[in-house]
Amino acid sequence: MAAPTASKLLALETSSEWCSVALFSGGQILAREVLAGQTHSELLLPMVEGLLAEAGLSLASLDAVAFGSGPGSFTGLRIACGVAQGLAYAAGLPVVAVSSLLALAQASGAERVISCLDARMGEIYCAAYRRDAHDWQCEQEPVLCRPEAAPLLEGGGWVGAGSAFAAHGETLAARYRSDLVEQRPDLHPSAREVAVLGAGQYALGMSVPPEEARPLYLRDRVALTVEERERLRAAAPAGSA
Repeated sequence: MAAPTASKLLALETSSEWCSVALFSGGQILAREVLAGQTHSELLLPMVEGLLAEAGLSLASLDAVAFGSGPGSFTGLRIACGVAQGLAYAAGLPVVAVSSLLALAQASGAERVISCLDARMGEIYCAAYRRDAHDWQCEQEPVLCRPEAAPLLEGGGWVGAGSAFAAHGETLAARYRSDLVEQRPDLHPSAREVAVLGAGQYALGMSVPPEEARPLYLRDRVALTVEERERLRAAAPAGSA
């Protein structure tokens, strides 16, 4: 998807341990990124303010706000969506939700990408995309699954991108065999890619009012309550971990 150079768009991405912001303006991109761990909520707004100041732009001068909608960290997705909604509402701007797995594919620079993020608990977030002459085509919609059950794909020449290839590289390599030509476990979703994809989606009318923006959650429950953990521990066989 070619991003229109006339768009001015702010992008946020906090679906992983990385916190990043980017500004797409006049076909150029300014971006900032930091390994945040669990401090996204403290870092995100100051990063936005610093980036706008560096560009000499106000929030109201932009066309839209984009955010990495997931799947990914439950807390991170809530932060990105909430901040995008708040900024957009205050400035009277629409919001563009960009798949974090698609942003991961964009970051790879490849033509056929299996985007996989480590979802913890022995599971992964997985999707597959193919780039044609004009845009990305989704070959496999985002799913939550175990790595040994990752969706199989037609054809070969796939590049595997994302943290799941660091956590489950051998399992995924066995699953895809010769169809997988390269693994890029170092890649993660970034606001730079969200900005490019978001500008393209905005030009196609794929934006919503702030109150309608939603993250993509693939896992309903992210943690057990203390009571549930105690119940499971009590039910576990003696000597088990």
